[in-house]
Amino acid sequence: MIPQQTLGSRRLIPLSEEKHKRHFRKNHGQQQEKNKRSQIQQLRGSSEAFAGCTRKLVLIVGGSGFIGGALMYYFKTLQGGSFEVLAPNSKQLSLREPEDIKGYLAKYRPDFIVNCAIPPLDSGAQLSYEINYLGSINLARACMALDIPYIHFSSAALLPMGENINEDDSLPLTADLPYYPRSKLMAELTLKHLHENHGLDCTIIRLGVVYGKHDHKIQGFQRLLFSIASQSMMFLLTRPGVRHSYTHTDKIPPFVHHVLENRKEFSGQTYNFVDPDPVDLSRLGLAIKLNLGLKKPRKLYAPYPFARLGRFSLKLFLRILRPLGFDGRLPQELMFLDKFYKSQILSVEKLARSSFGIVDREVSVFTELPEIIAYYIARWQHLNLISPVNTELLDPTPGTGVFEDNPEELLSGLHSGRYDYLADFDSLKR
Repeated sequence: MIPQQTLGSRRLIPLSEEKHKRHFRKNHGQQQEKNKRSQIQQLRGSSEAFAGCTRKLVLIVGGSGFIGGALMYYFKTLQGGSFEVLAPNSKQLSLREPEDIKGYLAKYRPDFIVNCAIPPLDSGAQLSYEINYLGSINLARACMALDIPYIHFSSAALLPMGENINEDDSLPLTADLPYYPRSKLMAELTLKHLHENHGLDCTIIRLGVVYGKHDHKIQGFQRLLFSIASQSMMFLLTRPGVRHSYTHTDKIPPFVHHVLENRKEFSGQTYNFVDPDPVDLSRLGLAIKLNLGLKKPRKLYAPYPFARLGRFSLKLFLRILRPLGFDGRLPQELMFLDKFYKSQILSVEKLARSSFGIVDREVSVFTELPEIIAYYIARWQHLNLISPVNTELLDPTPGTGVFEDNPEELLSGLHSGRYDYLADFDSLKR
């Protein structure tokens, strides 16, 4: 069984308590909000700061996530001279609260909004509906009121399986569709309606399986890597020849920047933004194993009925353990288990014809795999999530060995000055 952080289900809250919680959330960090607003107003109002400058104020919703973090780094660090970045957390701006959206945008009035916020893949109906649909559309309607562009991130989860899937394809909207793809599909359809009938300036970016460094959650591609690194995957959960489209996080921000600078071309458009070459799932799993120097998974393919039986057995086992006080959940990705046995290849023909084109064609999950593995294995070893795979990746802080073997000696040496492991702050003295 693959370890998974537990997310508690939402409990029913008395009306008075719910009102109190909303009031607390809206007022929590009010002083920080005022300070930030003052800084933005100073930037906007200072003729010295903005003389001859076209610095833009960007609002990134979901800035603490995998994609949002990449956008934050790009616009704040790499393009800091051109952009001022706002990335509020859910206490400052909740997509589930329209008044939060209205109040926050009234304060800061950004020049454009990028929405990459998503709930967990296995969220229930209410959370999926509130965040993926209502929250996304409320942001879009606010952009219409402010007359600013809206960049919306969507997902390949709403697309059918197969090859050469273009931007006009999607699954049928039915009650049988799981809540996550259902809410993402509804959002896309409403955004297109708002563009065609009410003038919304919007671009929809569909992503494949996202890979890269600096994701602190074990999900998606990282789930596959974690399963192999923790040696919990005995066989390959796929079929020979199954391929999926992948997206590198480092490629996303430059595309968003280009889209914003070329609104006439990209407004009202949907783009599949994936690497041009699809990824063979079995080849990827075996490449990870080879890079880690492990023996599993073996080059044996678990049939889909066998994998489905395993999923059902684990689910039943976890249910049996609940009365004993043990709580656990299956990885979110297992809700898409059947997709591991079918190819899904998104067409990049429209992207190739655009003014952005296909950049860094040679960069793929395979070329980036050594660096990605080094980053996540070191992180998971530090957090004791996996047994040591490569101790050279740990890069221990001086004194770590003594801390492990002889903490009394370490403390004595630090107090007596025999060990010089503490930082020197004498420069702060006046």
